[in-house]
Amino acid sequence: MLGEAFYQQYKKKFELKCTDIDVNDNWLTYCDFRDFERYHSDVCGFQPDCLIHLGAYTDLEFCELNSDDTYLTNTISVENACYIANELKIPLIYISTAGIFDGGKEEYDDWDKPNPLCHYARSKYEGERFVVENVQNHLVLRAGWMMGAGPKKDKKFVQKIMKQIKEGKKELFIVDDKLGTPTYTHDFAKNTMLLLEKKMWGVYNMVCDGVTSRLEVAQEMIKILGMQNEIKINKVSSDYFQKEYFVKRPPSERLICKKLELRGLNRMRNWRTALNEYLEKYYKGYI
Repeated sequence: MLGEAFYQQYKKKFELKCTDIDVNDNWLTYCDFRDFERYHSDVCGFQPDCLIHLGAYTDLEFCELNSDDTYLTNTISVENACYIANELKIPLIYISTAGIFDGGKEEYDDWDKPNPLCHYARSKYEGERFVVENVQNHLVLRAGWMMGAGPKKDKKFVQKIMKQIKEGKKELFIVDDKLGTPTYTHDFAKNTMLLLEKKMWGVYNMVCDGVTSRLEVAQEMIKILGMQNEIKINKVSSDYFQKEYFVKRPPSERLICKKLELRGLNRMRNWRTALNEYLEKYYKGYI
């Protein structure tokens, strides 16, 4: 999801090498970054000025059931990236998540102490710690509820809702007890470029403006689509989906971009504006 936005935003300004284990676009080549030798060979062969490590398992249920694979993918591979970045003496950008917090507070700034609740969150936080402790010039960027890349690559909330609507569902069941901050991939990629240009290294929360909830995001989607009279939204608690989503999630993942604000480097737009653009750009004619 995020790689697509980085590619679109950076391709005119930089020479890029973009890799994945799922080569589903002509701008991608194969690389499994869990394989240190392969990762090292690919990066060193390209001799980049910066290494941007985006990939991770993000399905919490998969991660909980496959913890070894999760730590190999979300933590060990990040250590691989650190070794390579240090060898080449280049900056490393690592993407972390709002999910590293336990939800005990309603919102979190850049300096709040994480307390991960599950294997996914713990694997991401340990990756974050390793980057901070071992790479001098680093950006650790914490994203919120990601939205981007459209039906082909979006595996998150927006696509799940859009898919239900496309399938003809007239009723949606949306949790009303989960708080967070959406993060539009294109805004995220642009703001990352700004930090890179300014060489303002460190850990940053980077999410869209405006704290919200799953329910409010769904309501805004229906409003943007003009389907208020066609789709009924039913409020439910997280217990409604307990069988499908059994991993413990924080009640609040709301991030505040305090450091970006203080530095005058926050280019993240309001989530409603970003959501409207996302649906217009990627979902036109989808339903």
